[in-house]
Amino acid sequence: MEAANVVEKKEFKDEAVNKVTYIKTDALAQDTYYFKPGQVLDYHRHPNGDQIFFVHEGTGTFYLDAGEEESVPLKPGCVVLAPKNVWHKVVADSELIISQATVQPAGMETRS
Repeated sequence: MEAANVVEKKEFKDEAVNKVTYIKTDALAQDTYYFKPGQVLDYHRHPNGDQIFFVHEGTGTFYLDAGEEESVPLKPGCVVLAPKNVWHKVVADSELIISQATVQPAGMETRS
């Protein structure tokens, strides 16, 4: 059985948002992002798969841009969807722990 307690394994980095993969199969990937206050997971999109984010600890803002930017505040217990091929980003207000699940292979493009 594969299992991880992502809150107990906190791994923050000063230089950038820390992304840790705890579980991955051929069809699904789970990653956890550890944000320090002010860190940003900048706009990107996944052309081949949806992505669901689960907030464990902290606060921040989730942004979607499908032609018009929308945002939703993040706090523990929140779940948000980044539909495939839609630009999205996360900005941390405090230490923030977010896990995501993504269909594989989702592909990834960054916004220039």
